[in-house]
Amino acid sequence: MLETLALLEKTTFPALQRETVSTLQVNLGYLCNQQCLHCHVNAGPKRTEIMSADNIQSVIDYLDASNVKLLDLTGGAPELNPHFRDLVKAARARDVEVIDRCNLTVLDEPGQEDLAEFLAGNGVQVTASLPCYQKENVDAQRGKGVFEKSISGLKKLNQLGYGQTDNALKLSLVYNPTGPFLPPPQDALEADYKQKLFEQHGIVFTQLLTLANMPIQRFGSSLISKGQFNDYMVLLQTAHKNENLQTVMCRSLISVDWQGYLYDCDFNQMLKLPMQWAHTQKPHLRDVLNQDMSGASIVVRGHCYGCTAGQGSSCGGALS
Repeated sequence: MLETLALLEKTTFPALQRETVSTLQVNLGYLCNQQCLHCHVNAGPKRTEIMSADNIQSVIDYLDASNVKLLDLTGGAPELNPHFRDLVKAARARDVEVIDRCNLTVLDEPGQEDLAEFLAGNGVQVTASLPCYQKENVDAQRGKGVFEKSISGLKKLNQLGYGQTDNALKLSLVYNPTGPFLPPPQDALEADYKQKLFEQHGIVFTQLLTLANMPIQRFGSSLISKGQFNDYMVLLQTAHKNENLQTVMCRSLISVDWQGYLYDCDFNQMLKLPMQWAHTQKPHLRDVLNQDMSGASIVVRGHCYGCTAGQGSSCGGALS
């Protein structure tokens, strides 16, 4: 795989400072039952990196020591971490909201047959990847047969109350472009998704989140090999909007890797650009218990334009 960090080091991206931390995003490991082209984590079935029980406890300790009220669990497939359910139950017992970033097909994995029921029973918000409402596009990006399994997973979640207007169980879908271009307007695309998925499959959901593809890891390598990297960077930089700087996710989020080390966002984590904190070269979650990190500088590189281009992009979807 071709690395992109050297191409992102020189940047004119504006300096950013952290505000109050409201979201703790934890990568529970890179093991995944899928291997998607756009995946900025480079996750897959052969990855062995998994967060240990000790570092799970560090996450719980941080929740106890902070005012964070949202725990965002990601991977890989976070549910494949053997401690996933214990962490979810610990967070919910502390009245912390939990987001599970689910690829949907994991709901049919051996040993996960009761996963959907577990998520619903614990009031977990599900944010599910579905890059298109058409089978051909999904399978091309995520693998043969993924679309049908995803539809099956969505129907299972709907049956449990997810995405229903009279139910508090939140089901968000995630759209990633299938190539080197920006996502279309989120509201209009959400309307299309809702119409098509309901008409064709009877599926309902709460909201659609549009995320730009980052020029890193598997997607960045693909851009380089196709000679498209520089053009994509020009696209991101040209579409940059200063107003999006006010709400980029790194200002209120901490990203934790599977070993417990800290980053300003999930993308910096994949580029191995650790958070800058109190002269600590590579801070761990244990180092920031009871610490106020507001005002700290955020590490920026060229890929940050992916979050501020056009309508903006974050783990919560469009910024504007």
